Amino acid sequence: MSHLIRIADSEVSFPCESDQSILDAALKTGVQIPYSCKKGVCGNCAANIEKGEFQRTLIWPDAKLTGQELLCQCRPQSDMVVKPPQWHQSIPAETKRVQVKVYRNVAAAPDVSLLHLRLPAGQRIKFRAGQYLNIVLPGEQRRSYSMANPPHESDSIQLHVRHVEGGLFSGIAHQLKPGDFLDVELPFGQVQLSQDDQSHLLCVCGGTGFAPVKSLLDDLAKYKSQRQITLLWGAKDAAGLYMLDPIARWKKSLPHFKFQAVVETESDALTLGAFHGRVDVALFAMGSESTVKEVYCCGSPNMVAAVKKVCLNDLSIQADKLHADVFVTRHVTST
Repeated sequence: MSHLIRIADSEVSFPCESDQSILDAALKTGVQIPYSCKKGVCGNCAANIEKGEFQRTLIWPDAKLTGQELLCQCRPQSDMVVKPPQWHQSIPAETKRVQVKVYRNVAAAPDVSLLHLRLPAGQRIKFRAGQYLNIVLPGEQRRSYSMANPPHESDSIQLHVRHVEGGLFSGIAHQLKPGDFLDVELPFGQVQLSQDDQSHLLCVCGGTGFAPVKSLLDDLAKYKSQRQITLLWGAKDAAGLYMLDPIARWKKSLPHFKFQAVVETESDALTLGAFHGRVDVALFAMGSESTVKEVYCCGSPNMVAAVKKVCLNDLSIQADKLHADVFVTRHVTST
């Protein structure tokens, strides 16, 4: 059964089936609402429900503010009125399924592969910095990875894959050889920074959460951004900071760029001159006097949840200026 979903304080509405998520229905009709994981974890699609009945499926307890619901996990049981903090209308985004070829597979760290993929000759993919793709595996199972290359490098794809024992794709990624083929679908994700905002931007990432941050900062560097930008990259040890060359490049191409490594192993932190501890603790140490106004965070659910708490409770970041890209595994536990 179809129900009508209306965006609060507007004349915009769209149909949604009772077995369809409100987010999927919105995107299908060109109502663009921020999202990342579609699994009830990242919290980007959180919205207020002003009217109507719905069924809610699984959500991560720290993904939303009190009184909000995640539109990716809400299925309407009546006509509804929803109020997302951010939305806009556009032509519905088109995703493509293409076969790509592995042309390089580099071990960046003992547990991280940099996978370089090439599109078929003459093909290019239009995407935005921070978006992700799905790798289509046998049985039509899918695994999602952020694209680390910027949009202007549109004839190839770079993925940062952390090896996970037993992982359907991550467990075999290091075995891929040049000439191997993969099926991918792309692009996905609506995490988008304000194009005209020139306020202080903070990027916080953990481990291979660096991948979408790299895409974002390479894109800002191409357009000679004058924003004040601070990057906190957290890892357990020095090997987890597996790709420092781009950081040296951004220090030259982005005039107001600052980098702070955050390492949990004390000896490595001392050697690198890094902050010793977790990224949320490093963020808290910035203090309430910080000039940060917009935050992009990428990493595990627990890390993103901890960073969100500091941003909202201690740094007074507005909720609509807090963007998250969560790397979700099959088993997610709260701490």
